[in-house]
Amino acid sequence: MKNAIKKSDFVLQPYMRSNNARATFQVLNTVLPYLFLWFLAVRAMEISVFLLFPIMVLMVMFSGRCFSLMHDCGHYSLFRSKKVNRAVGFLFGVLNAIPQYPWSRGHAYHHKTNGDWERYRGPSALMSTQEFAQLSPSGQRNYELLRHPLMLLPGGFFYLAIKPRLALLLGIVDFTRYAFASLKEDLGNASQLFSAYKPKHWYTTAEFWDLLLNNICVVGSWIALSHWLGAGFFLTVYSITLTFSAAIFIYVFFVQHNFEDSYAHKTEGWDYLKGAIEGSSYLELPTLLKWFSASIGFHNIHHLSERIPNYNIEACHQANLHLLGDSKTLHLSDMPDCAKFILWDSDADRLVSIASFRRAAQLKADALAVDPAEPRAIAEPSAY
Repeated sequence: MKNAIKKSDFVLQPYMRSNNARATFQVLNTVLPYLFLWFLAVRAMEISVFLLFPIMVLMVMFSGRCFSLMHDCGHYSLFRSKKVNRAVGFLFGVLNAIPQYPWSRGHAYHHKTNGDWERYRGPSALMSTQEFAQLSPSGQRNYELLRHPLMLLPGGFFYLAIKPRLALLLGIVDFTRYAFASLKEDLGNASQLFSAYKPKHWYTTAEFWDLLLNNICVVGSWIALSHWLGAGFFLTVYSITLTFSAAIFIYVFFVQHNFEDSYAHKTEGWDYLKGAIEGSSYLELPTLLKWFSASIGFHNIHHLSERIPNYNIEACHQANLHLLGDSKTLHLSDMPDCAKFILWDSDADRLVSIASFRRAAQLKADALAVDPAEPRAIAEPSAY
């Protein structure tokens, strides 16, 4: 990126204006079709199970769009009002089985540190090459296996269906243990019990209430819909829908930050603007997929200003296209190749594949074997 480019060079402010009418229309054209597809799924099962498959494909796509709109609510960009964004975001969180408010806090941290791989290692919790080299052979195989794209299926289901329930249960157990231990030590300290407690599974009281209410609504809807539609039918369709929509959305997020030559810097010398422009890609999608993803592919612009709502972001991208020469453009055909960039080389400030890391390690080992006293072999540049 040219040093002359500054954030103030970009035209962002006009596109940061939220429009309640457009936002409401987006909510309606997403939630109502998604609910109607559930009605069609029930009817389809009465005729033939084969009719269910195309309906479920659409359900997965609409579920993904729900997640993307929830993401906008978390940035307080979909509607003008912060309260309305919180309320609608909570609704989308129930539809997606994930507490929106705690999720948004974690996502906001990603925005603050994008490209600083010393502080944030992505949704897959990637290792540095040094950390990976210290693993045992079996540990390295497990690391590679757990970050294989196919693991997005069980991972996506766990992320949405299980993790929020587990967080609430573990948090309650942790607080109960703390309360008993504290009261046992000092019975007169009951009034300070809550203020002194340091939760491990949520950060604030507001996050706890969002987590609790989300679980009540989600689990309550599971019970009610299982009773109404039949547990076998509902849980099967619901689980498949959640699994695939989560896997798709997580992978889209992954490729927009994990690609060849992505900006992956240490904290020292890290630059926010480079993180946005060079550490986030523009994923060029067909018109239909662009709609279902709520234009999430314009990720470089999104990282420049998360307050730009999805319905303004393409226009903002076009207005600033002349400044985005250092931004990576990806296409659907490029996405499989991005899956290999699962190691962070902190010395080279770049993402690398395990295969390239092993080739570089082997080259160094071969050079040392030829002349172990030759310092030039150790100082040889990376072969990534």
